[in-house]
Amino acid sequence: MTTISRFIGFLLVILFFFLTSCSSDDNSPALEPVKAMTPANLTTYLEELAQDPNLPGFAISIVKDGKLKYQEAFGYADVENKVPYTNETVNSIASVSKTFVGAAVAKAIEQGYFTLETDISTLLPVTIINPKQPNIPIRIRDLVTHTSGLLDAPEVYLANNYYILEGENTSTPGASLLMNEIGIEQREAFDLDEFLAEYFLEDGAMYSLNNFANTAPGTTWSYSNLATGLMGFIIESVTQESFDEYVMTQVLEPLQMNASSYAISDIDTDLMAVRYLDTQTPFPFYSNDSYPEGGLYSTNRDMGKYLLDMANGIKGQSTQLFSTEMYNLLFAPQLQAGIVPADFAENHGLFWYRKDGKVMHGGNSFGISTHLEIAENGNSGYLFLSNMDASFSGNYEKYNSVISRVEKAVDQFIEAN
Repeated sequence: MTTISRFIGFLLVILFFFLTSCSSDDNSPALEPVKAMTPANLTTYLEELAQDPNLPGFAISIVKDGKLKYQEAFGYADVENKVPYTNETVNSIASVSKTFVGAAVAKAIEQGYFTLETDISTLLPVTIINPKQPNIPIRIRDLVTHTSGLLDAPEVYLANNYYILEGENTSTPGASLLMNEIGIEQREAFDLDEFLAEYFLEDGAMYSLNNFANTAPGTTWSYSNLATGLMGFIIESVTQESFDEYVMTQVLEPLQMNASSYAISDIDTDLMAVRYLDTQTPFPFYSNDSYPEGGLYSTNRDMGKYLLDMANGIKGQSTQLFSTEMYNLLFAPQLQAGIVPADFAENHGLFWYRKDGKVMHGGNSFGISTHLEIAENGNSGYLFLSNMDASFSGNYEKYNSVISRVEKAVDQFIEAN
């Protein structure tokens, strides 16, 4: 079995568990939160956690009762140069970006561009069908709940969607790992529509029957990054502006998320967290063509604003982005019971998962681990950003140990404050 096959097999497993950051009891050395967890206690606890040799740097925001209660950063954005990770450090948020696609969908519905029941073929300039189910339309609802039947072919998705930025040193161990074992190239970006056409259209270079499920849309769940990218392109098609511009004007600017962007070219890379396989092995700067599904760069400061607005929206106490009705739609269960695998989640909102009385989404990519969750009543929630890898074999267990300890402390803090 090749290294990439081992990696991809592992990736498929963690897609099932990581994206909701389902923590388990960990057996790591004693680091226990105190019961009366004050902000000072939490800071002391997280400073100790930051000494974990597997964890480069991280940031946390916590909201409760309509207020931002805690926002701090720990460890290093750049280990070699001892650059601290701060609330202004720019970090990719990986698949937590999908919640912004959900927000864009809610806004587009409010603006009358489509409904959840709209056949996507009526919105696109080209025809995209599942050749195994050609007579059953794919709806917006199917895209936002990962039930479209449009699949990620892992080897194709990883090697062709990601690219190392031009000018980056490709002779480093981290770059060699991405290039030689995953197949990622150093190249210019492709436009979103060009990339998706190569994957979903019959004359495309990446087209294959393996890109499609042999089940009717809306009936079977399969997590799909590229179906999410397609949802981003539908937003482009109906609004006649790029997806990143639409999110900028409709979501980021209203929330004053001024340090956030999909374009790495807009970001001062000196402010970015270095992404690590481990604390001794940095990855080069990279990006991906299907950027709506995982390409947003943000900071703990900005994401705290987003976390607070989403929590307030669940409670019916925000109209910053759209009406109360649209906030309700964003988080409301959209599927019949039993479609989402029970050990993954209970149901879906618009990309948000519903599980254990919470709405949530996690994300990971090479050297990135993130998690966002909110109580389904909106009373509390927290955000975790880090430049820690959970993609490669062995690293997920290390990440799970970290997030389990974070979760224990956050729960104690929320209860005490």
